Amino acid sequence: MPSTPAPSPPAPHPKQPEGAVTVGIDFGTLSGRAVVVRVSDGAELASAVHPYPHGVVDHTLPATGAALPPDWALQMPGDWIEVLKVAVPKAVAAAGVDPRDVIGIATDFTASTVLPTLTDGTPLCELPEFAYRPHAYPKLWKHHAAQGQADRINRVAAERGEAWLARYGGRISSEWEFAKALQLLEEDPGVYARTERWVEAADWIIWRLSGTYVRNACVVGYKGIYQDGRHPDRDYLAALNPDFADFVSDKLEHPIAQLGERAGGLTAEAAAWTGLPEGIAVAVGNLDAHATVPAANALEPGQLVAIMGTSTCHVMLGERLAEVPGMCGVVDGGVLRGTWGYEAGQSGVGDIFGWFVETSVPPEYHQRAAERGIDVHDLLTELAAQQQVGEHGLVALDWHSGNRSVLVDHELSGVIVGQTLATRPEHTYRALLEATAFGTRTIIEAFEASGVPVRELVVAGGLLKNRFLMQLYADVCDMPLSTIVSEQGPALGAAIHAAVAAGAYPDVRAAAAAMGGSHRNAYTPDPQRARAYDALYAEYRRLHDYFGRGENDVLHRLRAIRREAVSK
Repeated sequence: MPSTPAPSPPAPHPKQPEGAVTVGIDFGTLSGRAVVVRVSDGAELASAVHPYPHGVVDHTLPATGAALPPDWALQMPGDWIEVLKVAVPKAVAAAGVDPRDVIGIATDFTASTVLPTLTDGTPLCELPEFAYRPHAYPKLWKHHAAQGQADRINRVAAERGEAWLARYGGRISSEWEFAKALQLLEEDPGVYARTERWVEAADWIIWRLSGTYVRNACVVGYKGIYQDGRHPDRDYLAALNPDFADFVSDKLEHPIAQLGERAGGLTAEAAAWTGLPEGIAVAVGNLDAHATVPAANALEPGQLVAIMGTSTCHVMLGERLAEVPGMCGVVDGGVLRGTWGYEAGQSGVGDIFGWFVETSVPPEYHQRAAERGIDVHDLLTELAAQQQVGEHGLVALDWHSGNRSVLVDHELSGVIVGQTLATRPEHTYRALLEATAFGTRTIIEAFEASGVPVRELVVAGGLLKNRFLMQLYADVCDMPLSTIVSEQGPALGAAIHAAVAAGAYPDVRAAAAAMGGSHRNAYTPDPQRARAYDALYAEYRRLHDYFGRGENDVLHRLRAIRREAVSK
């Protein structure tokens, strides 16, 4: 894979042939989805999903069967390539289009999913001498084993008065590039020394498609501590670890491109994988949540887009720069060129509901659901919807996968308060649904307290199908809730960027107006339920601050006890 110093210039804007389509590929946590989209109006003609054969590697290393430590989460680069080989041709065939009508391709990815490579892009885990070393593999976004390094990154930055820290709400996450790289250095210096490029998967897949390695402005800003044209300086990095001083210059720095730009043309190798024409436009990389914003055509300030799935990412545009405590970041051009993009998030949402069903729901509930031909989640939702607000007598903290915003602490864990012998699974299930809504309300209030108003909640993602959950969010947040038209928001967003890279539209805003959209005010808050939820939310915030802001560090102590026990 040749490395080129800069992206090719933007393509011209010729009149596209009638029937032109683009392909958007959403690389998620467990699978990749390809969607074929008509350029003229955003109609989704067909899609195809390919599950990753290895899924999330969080228990044992496939090459050796060796157990991984707690809080590790890896992936296999070959699984991503299989998505190109399987899902793309399948989607194009299902759409019934001539591959020659495809004018561009683009992707979105989870982040920060990051991997060490050679200069030509070869992942170190694919070298025989490194196949048995866990640090040679891509670290998935939900790899939280670098919390100690993240804590030091934050402490040293605060002590030195680093100006960039406030742009990230005062805390850098263990999920991001620098914490994971520092963990690599300190736990496997041999792999670190061999690392020639520290690459986001969002950019690595574009490298494989186009032959061009270019970093995208979104991931660089949100996950790579890039503000005002630079990364943290050498002196700061040396203060973290003397051997980390040259990390940026030696392994990270590379040309940066704006969203919607053309990274290059589809290589002959990638054309053979996908069945698409060689040379068509390949857009620069993007992140899943951020690509969804134009898919919802939610590009006005105050429209907070919540992409709800296993986790939730909250993304919003702003006209001015504000530093919001506990946010994942504010980046110039991070979502749309020429505007400030704000990001917040919750590390566990759908994952929490899934965990509860898998571990805590008695067999008779599964049997009842099976007899009716419905999913057990649907059954629990029905039973939860029959309750009055507060009837279960519970309050939960949605920290089963740590807290991304506003505490930025992945050493925290879930809490459920108020259980009695009368507590039923549907009571706990509803309390967990409410906890995630309370987490979103906490994020909204943090924005508004910092002078960044939120006037509309726009929801995308797999959890849209739960209508009771959507109404619950509208009631808890006391705010109208709109829903994205597309069921494949990230992939549609990628296809929109592909259309811009191919020259079909002059910019992302114009493409979003034609190809994206949302159902405005699909849910409106019920005043009575909203007032009832205020009382429960007040209890949530008391627990939130008690366990999350240092008054009682029992959750951290329990995590340390668990880690020590597992290591034995």
